[in-house]
Amino acid sequence: MKPFRRKLRKRMTPAEVALWVMIRNRQLDGERFLRQFSIGHYIVDFYCARYKLAIELDGAGHFTAKGKAYDAVRTEYLNSVGVRVVRFENYEVLLYPMQVLDEIRKHLK
Repeated sequence: MKPFRRKLRKRMTPAEVALWVMIRNRQLDGERFLRQFSIGHYIVDFYCARYKLAIELDGAGHFTAKGKAYDAVRTEYLNSVGVRVVRFENYEVLLYPMQVLDEIRKHLK
C-alpha cells in the first residue's frame, strides 16, 4: 500500500491541501498528524496516533449510495480497532477552516 499512499499524497484534493497546511508540523495544539495513513487495509486521509483519531474529508463520491455503504463498513472497521473517525465535507474545510479546527480540537481531549 505504500506506493498507493505516496500517489495519494501527491494528488491531494484542494480541501486536503488546505487542512494539511493547518495541521502539519504539529501546528494544531502540538499534535502530530500523518496524511494518507494505513490502518488495516484502509487508508485514512489524516491520522493522529496519540488519540487514535482519523480525519476524513468527504467529496461528492461519498454521498452516493455506494459511497455511503463503503464509508459505513470502513468506519465500523476503524471503530472496531479503536480508531475514532471524524468526517468533514470538503466545502467545510475550504469555507470554515477555523470551525473545522475547533471540531478537531474537541476530539483531542
